[in-house]
Amino acid sequence: MNHGLGTVETRYVEFPGPLELEGDEKLAPVRIAYETYGRLNSEKSNAILICHALSGDAHAAGYHPGDTRPGWWDMAIGPGKGFDTDKYFVICSNVLGGCQGSTGPSSLDPATGRPYGTDFPVITIGDMVNAQKLLVDHLEIRQLLAVAGGSMGGMQALQWAVSYPDMMRRAVIIASTGCSTPQQIAFNAVGRRAITSDPDWNGGDYYGSKPPSGGLSLARMVGHITYLSDDSMLNKFGRRLQGKERVGFDFSTDFQVESYLFHNGDKFIERFDPNSYLYLTKAMDYFDLTADGSLIGGLSGVKAKVLVAGISSDWLYPAYQSQEIVSALSASNIAARYSEIRSSYGHDAFLIEDGQLNYLLKSFFDHLTSGDVMMSPVRTITEGTTIETAAELMIHLGVNHLPVVSGEGRMIGIVTSWDVAKAVARRYTDLRQITTSPVITTIAEETIEEVLRKMEDNDISALPVVDAGDRVVGLVSHESMSGLVGRCR
Repeated sequence: MNHGLGTVETRYVEFPGPLELEGDEKLAPVRIAYETYGRLNSEKSNAILICHALSGDAHAAGYHPGDTRPGWWDMAIGPGKGFDTDKYFVICSNVLGGCQGSTGPSSLDPATGRPYGTDFPVITIGDMVNAQKLLVDHLEIRQLLAVAGGSMGGMQALQWAVSYPDMMRRAVIIASTGCSTPQQIAFNAVGRRAITSDPDWNGGDYYGSKPPSGGLSLARMVGHITYLSDDSMLNKFGRRLQGKERVGFDFSTDFQVESYLFHNGDKFIERFDPNSYLYLTKAMDYFDLTADGSLIGGLSGVKAKVLVAGISSDWLYPAYQSQEIVSALSASNIAARYSEIRSSYGHDAFLIEDGQLNYLLKSFFDHLTSGDVMMSPVRTITEGTTIETAAELMIHLGVNHLPVVSGEGRMIGIVTSWDVAKAVARRYTDLRQITTSPVITTIAEETIEEVLRKMEDNDISALPVVDAGDRVVGLVSHESMSGLVGRCR
């Protein structure tokens, strides 16, 4: 098995808009940079959207030509990994407001022909998600198998579950929160002040001249400290000196940890726009999914099955905040489970602890059920429907199966396109002459391995999904499970 994705490319799509923003402004056009990995199956039921953190981008895995390092989450995306590209079609896009290909403050304002700068409208996590929704619609994906992300990416994944509950089956939220806390806002405020206090910031109008590199570097240094832990810094640096035998008794760089932070700050300014840092951290500050102060109320409409993972040494987004998300979801009987990544690396552990992360993801995705892959809602017909109407409906909807239900909506039988063809050949006029009854069915909780076994044992290509009252709630086809499981025999 090839355990790498090899060379990948970033693609771009532009939407004329306007995109209505939560701040009551409109943005047009909107350009989204994105990458995809793996193959989309025929029923487009195996798509997973990955949302990146503050300093991330669309390049989540694989290599760009000439790169010596892969994308930022390559350890989790690829054949045989947690987001297994032999099974799933993985999508990652640069967020709205970013600076790696998607529309942001460094993009050209069509009204002036110059970069937006601080004329760019203030955005929210919800706006980022709405822009991603445009991309998912562009890819003609009706429903995502999952949305996943860590840190700010976890905020987006949770926002997806709230804003578009019917568009996703599962969610993975790692090292995140349902509402930004005063401490998190405070760190972001310090970073923004570092940038805006730099004389080169010039009110955000620095494009074409010297950028506020010193301010952005300092903001990154402060932020990077919060991504680590005391133990990780002690183990990595201790009190070791940098290139000298003794302290200098001056204000030069004495310690290795200082040199490390300076280096990270200097590297960051090579790839990130200071204004994007302002806008994205502000969006994080505004993130609040509580309803009247209650996270239970804010998350009560979630329909996805949710995996929430905290990190034991994370003090920026402490594990208790992940546990609060699970508690709030569970209070509304939403399927949610908590797992913890045991690590000394702090907040950044979700980018480092590949063994634990891939184990959690595999455990979560290896137990897919009918409810995760079913087509829903599904069109049904009643006993009195004519064969001609059934045929026209199949053509119009582009489907090969139509469940037949009673007046109360209970399952009676099923008609296939093969049945309709047989009816035409034999000049049948009564739908009952071609209806298969009784029907083998499944429930939303049944594993797809069990469903596939039923299909193969009975030589059928689809199963209606029914609830406790025998009412049709979805349809699972062989195509919808394509690639997700091996053959049972």
